[in-house]
Amino acid sequence: MKTVFQIDKWNVNRLTGFFSSELSMRLVRGEMRINEPMSRHTSWRAGGIARRYFIPADLEDLGLFLQQLPVDEPVYMVGLGSNLLVRDGGLSGTVIAVHARLNDLQLMRQDSECGLIYAGAGVACAKVARFAAVHQLAGAEFLAGIPGTVGGALAMNAGCYGAETWEIIEQVQVITRSGKISVQSPGVYEIGYRSVQRKAVSNSDSEWFVGGYFRLKTGDEAVSRQKIRQLLTRRVQSQPLNKPNAGSVFRNPPGDHAARLIEACGLKGMRVGGAMVSTQHANFIVNIANASATDIETLIMMVQEKVKKETGVELMPEVHIIGKTGSNA
Repeated sequence: MKTVFQIDKWNVNRLTGFFSSELSMRLVRGEMRINEPMSRHTSWRAGGIARRYFIPADLEDLGLFLQQLPVDEPVYMVGLGSNLLVRDGGLSGTVIAVHARLNDLQLMRQDSECGLIYAGAGVACAKVARFAAVHQLAGAEFLAGIPGTVGGALAMNAGCYGAETWEIIEQVQVITRSGKISVQSPGVYEIGYRSVQRKAVSNSDSEWFVGGYFRLKTGDEAVSRQKIRQLLTRRVQSQPLNKPNAGSVFRNPPGDHAARLIEACGLKGMRVGGAMVSTQHANFIVNIANASATDIETLIMMVQEKVKKETGVELMPEVHIIGKTGSNA
């Protein structure tokens, strides 16, 4: 049974032992949920439960919460869940939900040639695109086609229609497992196609992106809005947006497209339980009939095996698959 409560002085005893001290626990202002169904928080609408699901009040609150987690507690930062599959066995650690919480969006500076926008990890990418257009800044229009948040876009260098997130990033804001917040430059990361890795550092403290500074050229609002409309029209026409999905399932292999390979192997319409390879876009798997996470993951593996057998190309998943196998208790 799911339990929802605020972490405050009225229910300190509920989490005694989970945090390092009652005094610190009273200072945390966010909301903790116990046994939260992750199917409510992923765009596939499938998956098991999270043992703990924390919604921070703001960035400061997130830092305080992280400081008090046990050192061996698994942590998962989640935005809109648009690139995520949680296995049916669920998550034994703590999910931290940043969407609509780390939601600062502001114009930092602007001159005749360019401008700088800060967006928190919980801000939807499409909102950044519209905000930039309103402020006469160009180059962020493609973000309207990314169905996730800034945090996720930074973590995987999300992109579409020939543009990628880190191409317009001047700096990023990160938070470590110990709750320390800092600003980093792109130079400290290895940035590739749908991949971002921190270069060698002296400590092993995990970190997560909590915001990004987008450097954009001066543009024209009407032109930017027109580009956004054209991009969204193209997206609606080419993608199965009427069914739960997680966007592109596989990365495009060098010099080719995953969708072309999947379609060439005759896999459009292939189905496992309630999951199906889209007949509209072969690199999408849609939930058409209450699919389980197991249905979806099984179909992913079957597509990989078929494409590898027939073409010799090994498709690499773009979606993140986490959690334990088993029943959705």
